[in-house]
Amino acid sequence: MLKKHLIIGLVLILSACGQAEPLGTDQHGVPIPEAIVADQWLVINYWAIWCAPCRKEVPELNALHHQLREQGVRVLGVNYDQLQGEELLADSQQLGIEFPVLSIDPAARFKLPATHGLPATYIVDRQGVLVSQLRGEQTKRAIVEALREAGWSAP
Repeated sequence: MLKKHLIIGLVLILSACGQAEPLGTDQHGVPIPEAIVADQWLVINYWAIWCAPCRKEVPELNALHHQLREQGVRVLGVNYDQLQGEELLADSQQLGIEFPVLSIDPAARFKLPATHGLPATYIVDRQGVLVSQLRGEQTKRAIVEALREAGWSAP
């Protein structure tokens, strides 16, 4: 019980100091540094292994990840089933995901709405504000267009 109170206290202290909620680790267990989201546009994609459209859009998201990561855009995945550890790694490998998959759902941090259908993709601007919600299977082209409509431009 004391440990729980200490954790709650630490979260409150960090919140009061302006520190954002932690991002946790990726599917490989590697800590996600704050720098990965600081001053970046974020494409946050919710997926699940059982979701056929999710499987189809992974290559598009991988291409986007490789094409735009040096242009101020980060693609991040979130497993809808909240898998952790080896299960998360196995499912992300089975889908061929090449971008980081967060172990902690960032919905509260970025004030994302509840996700009830898959796939769901959210675009968050450089200030950490949700600017676009994309439902259903997306293409790289559609996401780039949504980024541009939201105010992103390639450097």
